[in-house]
Amino acid sequence: MTLLTEKRTLLTIVTEAVVEQTLLRDLDRLGVRGYTVSDARGKGSRGVRDAAWDEAANIRVEVICTRSLAETLLGHLQQLYYSNYAMIAFLADVDVLRPEKF
Repeated sequence: MTLLTEKRTLLTIVTEAVVEQTLLRDLDRLGVRGYTVSDARGKGSRGVRDAAWDEAANIRVEVICTRSLAETLLGHLQQLYYSNYAMIAFLADVDVLRPEKF
């Protein structure tokens, strides 16, 4: 069986849960067709984030989209969020089935 896949870009954002609603509104406004949000825990430059209380909770937002949109989103994140919130974001190339969904 031959799989017909196309290239897209996965944008992963890990940030403070307090910005979730604002961030998701921004993603919608910038043209994102869909995303996945999940709770995140871990350790980084700002110490351990274990989500033991709401103010310390982190989320992970994943978006699959075109490379150009992913780069636009990264620029937006850097400009509006990076100086005020604990946030990391990274891109990865992915192969997708049903590319029309992205």
